[in-house]
Amino acid sequence: MLSLNLTPIFKARGIERPFSFLVKAGLSPHSANAVLNSTTKSFRLDHIELLCRTLICEPNDLLLWTPDKDKQYSNDHPLFKLHQQDSSKDMKETLATIPYKQLKEITKQINNVD
Repeated sequence: MLSLNLTPIFKARGIERPFSFLVKAGLSPHSANAVLNSTTKSFRLDHIELLCRTLICEPNDLLLWTPDKDKQYSNDHPLFKLHQQDSSKDMKETLATIPYKQLKEITKQINNVD
């Protein structure tokens, strides 16, 4: 089953109030609520584009695939690319716990990205 999985992106971007963020980005309060509570059964392409533009990501980053327990899938099925493992650490916590030398190197690499 496909679903929206925005929590890791919100954490990585430091977005503490996702509902307000989505409404300010242009979603209606009803749509923002449906997206955040995973109650939407269809995805509007303009909403996906809006999410990708504002969260600076691609559509695959928004989706999470959970295999049906009663179906068999080959291990190389393309949907497995959407089977994300949610890290228990968020980006802020990760950055706060890595050694300073590594943090300087990461910052240097980020600044050199074209």
